[in-house]
Amino acid sequence: MSGDRIQLQQVILNLVVNGMDAMIGAANGRREVTSSTSVDQTSAKISIADSGPGVPSDKLKAIFEPFFTTKDDGMGMGLSIARTIVEAHGGRIWAENHTAGGAVFHVSLPLAKAN
Repeated sequence: MSGDRIQLQQVILNLVVNGMDAMIGAANGRREVTSSTSVDQTSAKISIADSGPGVPSDKLKAIFEPFFTTKDDGMGMGLSIARTIVEAHGGRIWAENHTAGGAVFHVSLPLAKAN
């Protein structure tokens, strides 16, 4: 199975924009969104980290539910749609708070099998 490039780009774009949005109210100082990638025998993983305030630990799973938002003007659909896309590709998405502050979102997708 190969992935839908446009849908997967939308997932990554959503995570980057969310990271940028998370830092809007941050005090002057370090404002960074970074990405990292890794590949093993069966999957590829991309992680998007920001230096914002992080996600309250009791909300780490709820943020992927439809209509859940922490933004004043948010609809609460972005991460829900991202999860749907990732899971439709056989992968998984999750979030955690970065040890240095901020949040990090991970997307893991299975690699296509060679013919």
